[in-house]
This record gives sequence, structure tokens and C-alpha cells, in this order.
Amino acid sequence: MEMFTVDVNVAQWESALPSLRGMERLPVLLPLAWHLRQRDPARALMLAGEALSQLPLSDLPPDHCASLEARMHLLHAECEWLDGALDLACTHAQELLSRFTLLNDHAGCADAHWLLAWIAVDRGDHDASDAAFSNAAASAREAGDTLRCDLAEAALARWAVLRDPVSAIARWGERFDADSTRLHPSLATWVNDFLGLAASQAADFGAAAGHYMRCYESALDTGQVRAAITAATNIGEDFTILNDHHSALEWVQCALELARPTGWPRSVGACLMHSADTLRRLGQLDAAHDMLQEALTILKPLENARSYAIALQYLGDLSLDQGNYDCALDAFTRLAARAEALDQADFRSIARRGQAHALSHLGRANEAIAVAADAAAMAAAPGYAYNQIAALRVMALIHAQHALPPPPGMVEPNPVLHYLQQALSVASTIEGYTVPGDLYDAMAREYAAAGDYARAYEVALAASSSREKTHSQEATNRAIAMQVHHQTEHARSEGYHHRELAESEARRAEILQRTSATLERLSAIGQEITAHLDAAAVFQALDRHIHGLLTASTFAIYLIDAAGTVLHRAFGVELGRELPSHAIPLSKRDAYSVRCLDERREIYIEHWPDAEHRKVVPGTMVNMSALFVPLTVGERAIGVMTVQAPQSHAYGENERMIFRTLCAYGAIALDNAEAYRQLQDAQAQLVSQEKLAALGSLMAGVAHELNTPIGNSLLIASTMQEKTAEIEALMNGPGLRRSELAAFITDSQKAASLVLRGLTSAADLVNSFKQVAVDRTTEQRRFFNLQQVCHEIIATMMNRIRAANHNIDMDVSDAIGMDSYPGPFGQVITNFINNALLHAFAPGHSGGMTLTASMPAEGRVVVEFHDNGGGIRPEHLGRIFDPFFTTKLGQGGSGLGLSISYNIVTSLLGGQITVVSNAQDGTSFVLDLPLTAPEHTAADVTAIY
Repeated sequence: MEMFTVDVNVAQWESALPSLRGMERLPVLLPLAWHLRQRDPARALMLAGEALSQLPLSDLPPDHCASLEARMHLLHAECEWLDGALDLACTHAQELLSRFTLLNDHAGCADAHWLLAWIAVDRGDHDASDAAFSNAAASAREAGDTLRCDLAEAALARWAVLRDPVSAIARWGERFDADSTRLHPSLATWVNDFLGLAASQAADFGAAAGHYMRCYESALDTGQVRAAITAATNIGEDFTILNDHHSALEWVQCALELARPTGWPRSVGACLMHSADTLRRLGQLDAAHDMLQEALTILKPLENARSYAIALQYLGDLSLDQGNYDCALDAFTRLAARAEALDQADFRSIARRGQAHALSHLGRANEAIAVAADAAAMAAAPGYAYNQIAALRVMALIHAQHALPPPPGMVEPNPVLHYLQQALSVASTIEGYTVPGDLYDAMAREYAAAGDYARAYEVALAASSSREKTHSQEATNRAIAMQVHHQTEHARSEGYHHRELAESEARRAEILQRTSATLERLSAIGQEITAHLDAAAVFQALDRHIHGLLTASTFAIYLIDAAGTVLHRAFGVELGRELPSHAIPLSKRDAYSVRCLDERREIYIEHWPDAEHRKVVPGTMVNMSALFVPLTVGERAIGVMTVQAPQSHAYGENERMIFRTLCAYGAIALDNAEAYRQLQDAQAQLVSQEKLAALGSLMAGVAHELNTPIGNSLLIASTMQEKTAEIEALMNGPGLRRSELAAFITDSQKAASLVLRGLTSAADLVNSFKQVAVDRTTEQRRFFNLQQVCHEIIATMMNRIRAANHNIDMDVSDAIGMDSYPGPFGQVITNFINNALLHAFAPGHSGGMTLTASMPAEGRVVVEFHDNGGGIRPEHLGRIFDPFFTTKLGQGGSGLGLSISYNIVTSLLGGQITVVSNAQDGTSFVLDLPLTAPEHTAADVTAIY
């Protein structure tokens, strides 16, 4: 089992699990639970519990079963670590390491060492973490698992950079180069983390941000959520240093949104402290203080970790800005102690520099200059130039505040200029570093005070140039971020494309296995069946072809009723006689038709035992074999089709393939017939509401969109009919050459694919209009927290919003509770978001959306959704709630979303909906809703929709 895997694999397991029962679930439960351990820990623990209950009942070899049990317990230990229970997690991880060792499970040993390493990191014991990472690499090599080995080595390199960047880069730099696109995403996470930290240590913060962005993307894709949170905070820190505070806040907010729901103390605390430091740099000192105190409280159980040391640094810097020099000195003194314990040189220099700054303000000048000199000397080592500049500037500050002897070898007019000039010299050694304008400003003031006005003027010009260059560098960093994001999305798209090609090839291989005669006949049958828009005609066509292709004494079609509680026999024939109506409650779990529907799978009974005959529907004959197949359209199941025969083993693989194909055609045709009926109902409703103009626009659009795929399909069908006649003539005449037959088969395959694609496109179009008449009698009314529901809605849409390079903010009080219909309310908000994504923003431009709620009066809530896009044209504003009105028919818009939203709000939810829009401010939809929705009967709800 991999240590980490990509989201696509997890999604496949998630989609497969609901249809599995009993021990069939175990092969999916195990990897799904393991790979959800950071994506969704609560669900991972639940699935692991189910897997642990099934493992003793499985037929797996004992050692393999024991290893899997240990891995599920290791999942528990990792969750304990994430929750901050370090001692408990360490005890369990060590016990499991012993168990994996006895089982000779080297991959399990590697994963246990990996967890122990991170527990040691959070304890601040980096010698122990290095040893654990090295042991993880060794165990992975024993297992022959190069990916696990490289993961451990990359993590080892990451922490080595903090102690000695030069040695770390010399050891691992060539092994982990900057091109991480060829790596597995799980390894790319830690390689980019290593490279980002190395770039930060070299003061190349633009490059560091780029590496951290790639780290963030690959960490999210492989379920390494804690690493993604850390990467996002590091990106924010780099942008803060580069003075791009807007980008910094965006990334820190992104990290906090990931961390808050987890409740992991290390992650939440780190996000809070980085947010506090950004606020400090923006001058929001009180807000920064409150946030930093919260972070320190959360991180207190992890006070030996590096993250707590960073919080101490931020506390010291904030105290300096606030003028609280005693507090600053205490914070930097504590940081110095942590720097020695962690053996991390950057903290040593930072702590000394901060102590010197505070001592100077406390009037202890001699101590201050000595400590500052110590800080500058520590930072003189390669890789710490940024800290050396800061230390030299503090030395200049001390001399500016106190009359101290000049330093030896001084050639500048005064000590302040001496140290500022040294800082400038160090800055010139950093490739790509832009000297801050305020450093030049300080030098200009000193030259002017010394009477050297020409030199002061020259330095002032340099300050102006520096600011311009800083602004340019900010733009460059933003461009780097955009480029990295584009490259990540491009790589992801290519991956999806390759998977689609592989699936296409698999389908093509399956088609090639069939005979050309069966292909031709099924294609023609499919065209005939799906051509009908009347359910009765579809039943008759299916009945005719079923009996023409298969042995079937009994043929029946069961459909789910509107309430979703009963399977009723919509059509049934036995030995040419129509069967009476019959209904099977979905609660009757032992019925084969209900099982087929629930499990979404084919059920084939080769031989019906005599004991099972008691389940035969009264009044029907006893058959010995039966085939049940669910009628599905996409993810929806609409019913079940069954054929039965009086003899055993009546249906081989070829017969089952034919029946599955007919079921697929039948499901599409019946769904289209239902959609057509609903469209007719919608048309009648529109006529009654004087909406004939909108209906005319709909029908024109539908006709235009349907004519193309259906016309192409008819053309292809007629062409193949002619080619069939030609082949028949050749076969009955002079003879049929192999090349001609091969060409005919190739043409038939291409034709079948094109016809299927065209009809699928037409079916999808018809299906997109169905919501206008959906019967929502199954919607559940309940009491719910509005903030929670809004958060869940936005979470489900966040991937689409981020993919489109937009953002959304929410301001909804936790105190608002509603007795209403959360499902339809969620559909309304989802429609607003989809509408904004499709219509509001120009291609290639980022946009913003907000969702807010307030209670202006007792018993009511006002919900407002706003986008800052281009607005709605005045001539369209009065028609946006009309059914089927859209300015993008055929381009992703159906004209149904806002109409459905209007009906839900005004009828089901008992509220009002208004819209305000203009080109300057964008668009706002305002919902005025009662906290308690009006009562509705089932008939009322049906009428609403």
C-alpha cells in the first residue's frame, strides 16, 4: 500500500464503496481508510474500524492480515499525532514498529519510522527525527520501495537545511533538482519543500514561493494536508518579506481555512502566528497581538517545536513595534534558549539581534552593541545574509541612540553610516536581492546630518530607484505565482487527458471483441429505441428486440415511483401475455430487483433453486434462470430490467452483454421520455403564465442543439445502411475480399462510436432541462445552522471557484438557525455561484464573490450573494428569472438555474428574491426569508416545482 496517493484514486474508491456489501468492501475499505487519514480523519477512523472488524473473517494469509491490522492501528496513531497527543502517538507508533518488525513488513516499518520522525519534530528533538527519517529510508530500501526511501531522504534534507544550508545543498542538491514534474506528487511535495527552504535561506524569496506553491499543490493532491497548510504559511511568509502583504494575507488565509476545520494544534497555531506577523507589518498591532496570543496558547503543548520558536520571534518583533521592550527582551531570550536546543543557526542570530534591539531601548547600550555584534558574526556564515543585514542595521540603530566609541577601521563620517554601509555591502552579495528603500533613506539622513548633501542626494535617488524596483519585483513574484499555478493546472489536465485516452482504448478493445453482426444490429436497435420520446413506444421496442435476441419467457421493466419508495412494474410480458401491475417496496431487501437497484449491479441467477420459488410473484410462471440489470443514467438509477427463462444457464456472457446494452439504450430512452414529458408539463405551465416567448426561445435552442447530433447520427446510420447493402451484394455476388470486410468492420466501429457520441450528447442536452419540473416531494425539512450549511455549500464549490482563479468570502453568524429546507436552499446558493462563474467574470480575469446573512427583524433573515463581475445588462434584468432565458444557450447555460431558484425561494421557502446589478459594482441577489418556512403538503411541493 502506498504511503500517499492522488485524489483520483481516492475518488474511485469512494465511488466504488457504496455499491459493495459484506466482505466485498474490505479491498476498498483498507486503502480508502489509509489515504483519508489526513483528508478526513474522522471518516478514516470510522472506515478503519469497519475494516478491523472484517479482517479476522477474511481468507487472507495470517501474516498479511496482521500487517493490515497494524496499518489500521498506525492510522489511529497518526490521528493522535495530528491532534497533538504526542506521548500517546509515540507509544502506539513504537508498539506498531515492533509489530511490523516481527511480521517482517519493511514498508510498515518505514511508515512507523516516518510517523515517529514527525512526532520528534513536534517535540523539538531533531536528533531523534533525523534518526527516524534515516531508519525510514533504510526500511524502505529493505522493502525495495524507492518512493518511500526518497520521501524519507527529502524530509531529512528539508530539516538539514535549517542547520547547515551549504552542506545540505551539497549533499542533496543534485539528487533533488528543481524539475519536480517527473516525480510522483507525494515526493514532489517534499522535494519542493526542501528547495523552497533552501531558497529562503539564500534570501531568494521569489524562487522559494514558487517551490512552496508546487509543494502546496502536490501535497493537496496526495492527501498531505498538514504539509499543504505548512506550505501555504511559508508562501505567505515569503510574500511578507517581499513586501507583498496582499498576497501574503491571501495565502495565510488559505492556510487558515485548511487548518481550522482540522483542529490540529500545530497547524492552527502556525497559521495564526503567521497571520499575526503579517498584520504587524501592516500596522495592525492590536489585532496582531490578540491573534499571536491565541497562537501561543494553542502551541503551548508543542513549546519544544520549531513552530513555537517562530511564534516567540514574532512576539519579540511585535513587542518591539509596540514599545514594550521588557517583553521583547524576554521573548528573544526564550528564543535564544530554543535556538540552542533546536541547533538551528537562523534562530541564534535572530534571537541575538532582537535582544540587542530591546537592550538598546532599555538604555543598556554596552550590552546591546556586544550582543548585536555577536548576532552579525553568527549571520556572517553563507546562507544567512538576510539576518546579517538585519543585525548590522540594529548596530547602526544602537549607535544612533547612544554615544558609543566608534568601531575600529571606520572610514565613514559616523558609526551609523559605517554599519549601514556594511549592510549595503552584504546586500550586494545576494543575487536578485533588492535593497530596501528605508535603508537608503537612513543613510541619506545621516549624510545630510554630516553635511555631505551631494552624497545624501545620491543615496536618496537610490532609495527612490529601490522602491520602483521593489514594486517591479512584487509584480515578478505575482507572475511567478501565476505561472506555477498555470503549470500545475496544465499538468493536472494532461493527467486527466491520458486517463481518458486509456479509458477510451479500453472501451475500444471491448468493442473489437464483439462480432460485426451484433455490433451493427445493436447500433440500429439503439437508434430505434432512443428515437422514441414516448415511454409506451420504448416499452414496445424493447420487448420486440429482447424476444428477437434472447431466450425470454418473462420480460419486465420496473421503475422507481415518484416518492422513491416503490418499484412498480411499468411493463411486463410473459409468454406473449401482458402481466398485471405489481409493486415491490424498496424496503423488501431480499427481492432480487431491489438488491439490483440498491447495489447498482447486475444479478445473474444461473439456476434458481427450488427453495427460492416461494419468492416468485403470484400468478407468474416458475423460471429457472434470471437476469436483473439496473437502469442507470449517469449516477442515477431509474429502475430495473429483467429477463427470465424456464431453463437453467440460459444467458452466457454474450447474451448478458446484449442485455446490458439494451438496458443502457432503454434507460436513456426512458429518461428522455420522462424529460420530454416534463418539458411538455413545463410548456403548459409557461403558457398559463404567459411565457410563450421564453418557450419559443427554448424550443429554438433545443432544436438547434439536438438537430446536429441527431442529424449526424441519422446520416451515419443511412451511410452504414448503404455500406451494408454493398457488403451484402459483394457477399452474394462475385465474392467478398478480406480487405473489404476489414474496411467495413473499421467503418462500422467508427460509425457506432460517432452515433453513440451524438446520441449521448443529445441525451445530455435533454437531461439538462429536466430540473424545471423535478418533483421534490422527498426534500426533508429540518432545523439547521445557516452558517454550517453555507460553509458546506461553499466547500463543495471551492474546487471550481479556485480552478477558475476566483475567490469567495462568507460572513454568516453562527447564531442563525432555521427551520426550513436546507437542500433547496443549498441549490439556490449553488445556482448563484454557477451563474456568477458562467456569466459574471470576463475570461482570464479573477473575480470575487461574497455570501452574507443578517437578521434585520425578528423571525426573518436576509441572505445576500454578491459578485464584483460585469453586471447584468439592463435589457436582460427583467427576464433573468424567466424559465429558459439565457444569454449563453449552448455555451454552458440552460436558462433554468435562476428560474428554479426563484420558485424555491418564493414558494417552498416562503421568501422573496430581488436582484440589483450594474457594470461598476457587479450583481447582488438578496433573499428575504422567514426563519421558519411555511408548511407544505406533498401536493403543494409538487406544484411548486
